[in-house]
Amino acid sequence: MRILMLAPPGVGKRTLGAVIAAHFNVPHIAMGELLRAHVARHTDLGRAAQAHLDRGESVPDEVVLDVARRELTAARAGGEYLLEGMPRTLPQAQQGYRIALHLGMTANVALYLRVDDDELVRRLLARAALERRQDTEDLIRDWLGLYHQATEPLVSWYFQRGILVIADAMRPTIQVGREIVAALEAMRPLLDHVPEQLRQSVDLTGLEAGSGPSADSGLSGIPSLSSLKERLRLGADERR
Repeated sequence: MRILMLAPPGVGKRTLGAVIAAHFNVPHIAMGELLRAHVARHTDLGRAAQAHLDRGESVPDEVVLDVARRELTAARAGGEYLLEGMPRTLPQAQQGYRIALHLGMTANVALYLRVDDDELVRRLLARAALERRQDTEDLIRDWLGLYHQATEPLVSWYFQRGILVIADAMRPTIQVGREIVAALEAMRPLLDHVPEQLRQSVDLTGLEAGSGPSADSGLSGIPSLSSLKERLRLGADERR
């Protein structure tokens, strides 16, 4: 499997990424950790990143994409990976797609972890208290507003490509991880045998209740996993 993770701050993506990557025995490419490692080792990429961080700026796309290119090239032999912490913007996603396409390593799952803002605020305030940071609720909500502004075009783009998988990350991390792993295991044969142009995005948020996508998802056309599998089964029967 080749998985991208889209997740807001406070969702536990590093832990979930490690759980999913370990289960499927694929490289876990954690972009934040890789950039910090480059900075600590004073590599060319690390020095380029540090120069921007020292000025209070975001690490530019060309640096992030160069790190991604190197990691995808290294993972090419196995043909699988889980990429966490990138992309953050639509232009970054589109440039990353071109890199992956050149390498024959385009993602077949864009895993979107969804959590209500109120819950994220609660988690991030608790984390700030533990780390003795002065983050306020207003500051955190500003961060989340910027996240949503950048992420909504990404979600739509992956939906149009048919690789979006929406998961409910409101529950404890271990439970969320188990549910995602089980769903991805069920999807795995479809990824191997269904051409990309015939795939559809999937909403896992109704797994517990046995329902389809939630009304506020903004992507009401996304089928549940069970309905998608039934459509593909019927399509396979027709082809026979």
